[in-house]
Amino acid sequence: MDYISKKEVINWLKEHLDKERFEHSLGVAETAIELSKRFNLNIDKAYTAGLLHDCAKCFSKNESLEIMNNFLQVEDCELINPKTFHAPVGAYIAEKEFGITDSEILSAIRWHTIGKLDMSDFEKVIFIADKIEPRTRPIEYINKIKPRLDEENGLDKALLECYKGTIKSLADRELKICITTIEIYNELLNKYEKN
Repeated sequence: MDYISKKEVINWLKEHLDKERFEHSLGVAETAIELSKRFNLNIDKAYTAGLLHDCAKCFSKNESLEIMNNFLQVEDCELINPKTFHAPVGAYIAEKEFGITDSEILSAIRWHTIGKLDMSDFEKVIFIADKIEPRTRPIEYINKIKPRLDEENGLDKALLECYKGTIKSLADRELKICITTIEIYNELLNKYEKN
């Protein structure tokens, strides 16, 4: 388990994020703990992943591209929308800046925007926590997702609800959608909405 100084991380985030993104990061960390307790996952790891998930969110597009081009292997579809650059870059920063080596934490940070097929429960928890934390997310949006957690296969059903909202939002704003996002949505829809 990777142990990091909460104070050190909080101070770093305060310096590198705007006020709303900092509040959001605290909210995701808190929500990740709640969901981890509920689904019997490691709460310390969830807190760490939640706190650091957006650590690169306020990096410039050029700064993120430089890190991705020089240090990371990213999929082509991850490069179509600069709004998702912070996920792979954030995993890189978590490892290089804070010494995180836990592959589950790094993967949850890495895939919290577009997701990936066959996500682990831990990755799903961080993905969902990012969407339903109550500090900065609209209550109407939270209320569409959160009740799905109470259903059988609740993590997957909440995840499906997240993807419905994400795809609609991207389409409404005329932004490109990564093919992986569509594949995950289709897989979840086939599993849970085809009755």
